[in-house]
Amino acid sequence: MTTEPDSNGTPPDDGQGSGPDIAPGPLATPPPEFARRRQSGPLEPATMPSGDRVPMAVRYDDVRALLASPTSSRNLRLPGLPRFVSGVGIDDDPDALINQDPPEHTRYRRIMQGTFTPRQIEPWRPRIARIAQDLLDGLGDDFDVVQGYALRLPANVICAMLGVPMDHYEQFVRWTDMFLTTSTATEQARYESYTDFMAYAAELVAQHRLSPGEDLIDLLIRARDADDRLSEGELVNTVFSLITAGYETTASMIARGVFRLLLHRGQWDELVADPALTATAVEEILRFDGPPASAFMRRITEDTELPGGSLSAGTVVMPNLNAANHDPQAFPEPGRFDIHRFTDHPPNPHVAFGYGPHRCLAASLARVELTEAIRALVIRRPALRLTTAPESVAWTDGLVLRPVALHVTSAG
Repeated sequence: MTTEPDSNGTPPDDGQGSGPDIAPGPLATPPPEFARRRQSGPLEPATMPSGDRVPMAVRYDDVRALLASPTSSRNLRLPGLPRFVSGVGIDDDPDALINQDPPEHTRYRRIMQGTFTPRQIEPWRPRIARIAQDLLDGLGDDFDVVQGYALRLPANVICAMLGVPMDHYEQFVRWTDMFLTTSTATEQARYESYTDFMAYAAELVAQHRLSPGEDLIDLLIRARDADDRLSEGELVNTVFSLITAGYETTASMIARGVFRLLLHRGQWDELVADPALTATAVEEILRFDGPPASAFMRRITEDTELPGGSLSAGTVVMPNLNAANHDPQAFPEPGRFDIHRFTDHPPNPHVAFGYGPHRCLAASLARVELTEAIRALVIRRPALRLTTAPESVAWTDGLVLRPVALHVTSAG
């Protein structure tokens, strides 16, 4: 389901539980309300998609402190706690890496981390670049960036990495759309989608145990720390997480990144003239437009002091990564999109991939995919431009905010 923007090009409520008082700004820019909150209510409550209200951290220092604090727990399974969405959600699975605290989380991540290092991911770059090029070569001058490219690239990549047939692509779309992008789905529909998806992930693991190869699932099955390996539940959940995060969220960042670059024609032309700038441009895309969905909520286990205020034990709080990435105390002129930001002083300290113990494990893969997606476009489609007014672009209304379609032409 989609909702048309208003006359000012404002997308619908971002589906991140912000409520109408924190609607995104024009052209999917951050909510103007963030600026007021940073000044006068840095931990003011906000409404989640479930209807529950929890404090929301919007300052960069507060968000980083929350994500790094040992008093910030991901165990939200205690009865009576606020929920992000009603019905079953990712927060409910005790086997999910994102839901674990030390020492379980430390063990789980230590076993897996070698699989996702830049050194392990970098050999995939040529293949990812070829997938991007092949997709573009199969499109005409006029096409929809979202359906024809942004969604298909990460789907192809994750299928290749996991050893999954591409003919399962449409099923991925249905599952992830139900589970991630359609906040209006019924609780029963979301539950059925989740259980079907998890059953499919379990089947994939079982198939790879019977017929081992060199795909990512095989690497995860063999991953170990001394004599410690992932449990079956942990393996299945990791595959599930890779498909959901590796598909929809990456696709959303590609779509949002292309949209933002096409709104800044001069910077697009700079990339065309020098594609080597793409990696730096991707960091600004991640800061400005990422992440496409909120960080996960945290439960405070003991009274905690943050730079912006106090949180008492038992409080459930939402760290807003997008708000942190637009904090002027951390990023001068944060509303200015600039692909040269931090060129002379890398790395860009954005928190699009989170921060602390739960920082995105597959950040290296996401960076490679986004970089090669943009690089292929500026090289193969240098004259790319929107064929509709930016204000008329419709946006998804679920948990992940991206254009529904992005119609472009590459004809000179």
